Parts: sequence; C-alpha cells; structure tokens
Amino acid sequence: MKTMDNHTKEQRRKNMQAVKNKDSEIELLLRKELWSRGLRYQKNSKKVFGKPDIVFIGKKVAVFCDSEFWHGYDWDNKKKEFKSHQDFWIPKIERNIARDKEVTKTLENSGWTVLRFWGKEIQQNLKSCGDIIETAVRR
Repeated sequence: MKTMDNHTKEQRRKNMQAVKNKDSEIELLLRKELWSRGLRYQKNSKKVFGKPDIVFIGKKVAVFCDSEFWHGYDWDNKKKEFKSHQDFWIPKIERNIARDKEVTKTLENSGWTVLRFWGKEIQQNLKSCGDIIETAVRR
C-alpha cells in the first residue's frame, strides 16, 4: 500500500539535505570524550576506506558512530514498521547495512581494528565506548 508524501518534492529534498552525515550529536559526544582522555584523532578521513567518523591512522583504528535509523538497528523487526515508501526506504537502508559490512571487512582485511557503536550505545554508555576505543588505540 502506498501513501502520499505530505511534503512537496522541494520540501522533502530540503529535509533530506538537513540530515547530518558529519558532526552528529553522537559523534560530538564521543569525540569530546576521547579528546578529554588525551586521545588525538582525525575525523572523516578521506584517506581511509569508508571515511570513518573517527580515525587513528598510525594505530590503524577506525571508529564509526552509526545512527539506528540510517544503519538499520534491529533491522529484521524495524523494516516491518515502515508504513509508506517501503519500496524506497527498505532497499536504501539495506544498501547502508551492506556497505557497512563491506567497509568493515575491507578495513579488517587491511589490518585495521574497526569499532562500530550505535547512537544509543554512545548516549547511554559513553564512558565504556571511550574505554573500548582507548584500549584499542593504546594497544
């Protein structure tokens, strides 16, 4: 069943452009935590495959902050909740999930440690996320 979008094409485009792909709330929280621990990193490095949100190039540690919606948290259940535009959203998010797996695999095959955190995980357990990253970097 298809329902009509309540927005014009221009409004929908503007809304989609407003979605942040860098410097999101969860990234800023995590980066502030790492910085306070004296950990220095690069952000969104184009030199590293998949442009990790946070990267420690010399240590080969890549960190991704994945929002639940865009990266398909609990996907088998969540995809059933889409009431409209299923033909758009389901393939889009499944492509994101597949790309995340490919990025992780490619980096790990090149000797990188890849750490992925869900947004809720960062918000609710910031210190433990920082501990995991710090342990990987200081190894």
